[in-house]
Amino acid sequence: MLLHSKHTLTKLLFRREHIRLLHAGPQLLLSSIREYIWPIAGRDLARTTARQCVVCRKVSGKTTTPIMGSLPKQRVDPGFPFLSTGVDFAGPFLITDRKGRGCKITKCYLCLFVCFRYKCLHLEAVSELSKDSFILSLRRFISRRGKPREFFCDNGRNFVGAAREIGEFLTSNSGDISAFSSELGIKFNFQPAYAPHFGGLWEAGVKSAKYYLKRILGNCHLTFEELATLFTQIEAILNSRPLCPLSSSPNDYQPLTPGHFLIGRPLLSFPSPNLEDAKMSRLDRYQRLEYIRQHFWNRWQREYVTEMQQRQKWRIPTRQLQIGDLVLLKEENLPPMSWRLGRITSLFPGKDNVARVAEVKTTHGTFRRGVKYLCPLLEPADTSLEPEDSKAPEYVQSHH
Repeated sequence: MLLHSKHTLTKLLFRREHIRLLHAGPQLLLSSIREYIWPIAGRDLARTTARQCVVCRKVSGKTTTPIMGSLPKQRVDPGFPFLSTGVDFAGPFLITDRKGRGCKITKCYLCLFVCFRYKCLHLEAVSELSKDSFILSLRRFISRRGKPREFFCDNGRNFVGAAREIGEFLTSNSGDISAFSSELGIKFNFQPAYAPHFGGLWEAGVKSAKYYLKRILGNCHLTFEELATLFTQIEAILNSRPLCPLSSSPNDYQPLTPGHFLIGRPLLSFPSPNLEDAKMSRLDRYQRLEYIRQHFWNRWQREYVTEMQQRQKWRIPTRQLQIGDLVLLKEENLPPMSWRLGRITSLFPGKDNVARVAEVKTTHGTFRRGVKYLCPLLEPADTSLEPEDSKAPEYVQSHH
């Protein structure tokens, strides 16, 4: 018996067979259907049936991936270092209150500040996760690096291992931190919850800092002063890394590093020779320093900024979510069948009209999540299970 794949009866037969075979894949579903009917364009219908199955969509847990956005102006506009700064925590690290036997072991945390423009890093040791300790670390940072214009930080919703303490601290003290920053004229921006890819800049900085800490610390416990000194040394190493690949010019002896924008040279390089005895006037020396400074700026614009424009992933646009779509809220510590079901109530598009943050209403309340952590349950064409209209084609019954 020949049946067209667009007819409602054919779709119902495929759905029934798909459930009878315990949610089989398209190949097994099509071979089982062909034992008693012959569907026209049946392979496409088998794929569509497996793709539109709600249970299969839940088990697969495939989330959407919007196209990567353009670089924000904080990344490409010239400015002073740390004018736009990202903040993140890492840890805990175990420290001792003194050397020798009988010492008490406590926790210590790493507070990382990263410059948006030049990827300069500033590491601070924080003795405890409290509002006062964090504000003191902010004051030390501002005193050494200058007052930034704005801070960027995650929302503190981390539930993996020891990061739970950091998440609870940032969540409970976000209002106090914003109030302290507003008194100094600093804008504090929090990224959406459960969206670590929004803060990839400081997440990469934490990963680089942990790379050295795991190899140096091992299982030994340092004092607070020793750990703070270690953080400073690691900061110098990270600020001496090249920002972009080395050029092929034989006259280019030094790569461009974040240290050039802090002190005019890599932090681990030797000091330049003393030029006070050179036969040049003060004006010539000033012009030379100004030339060196402009040389760094030109290299930053010519080499580093153009290197950042390349999209390494998320280059193909996908179907955007719409208001009213049913989605699952992805959670790292739960299997896909246990993810909460919700409906999108509002979207927050960027300057390129691509929505990367959505507000989802569930039975437990309304949550704001990154689109990358939302799993669409049904496509707009999948929500209607009504039969086709009267324009369905006529079918011929025959033996195959």
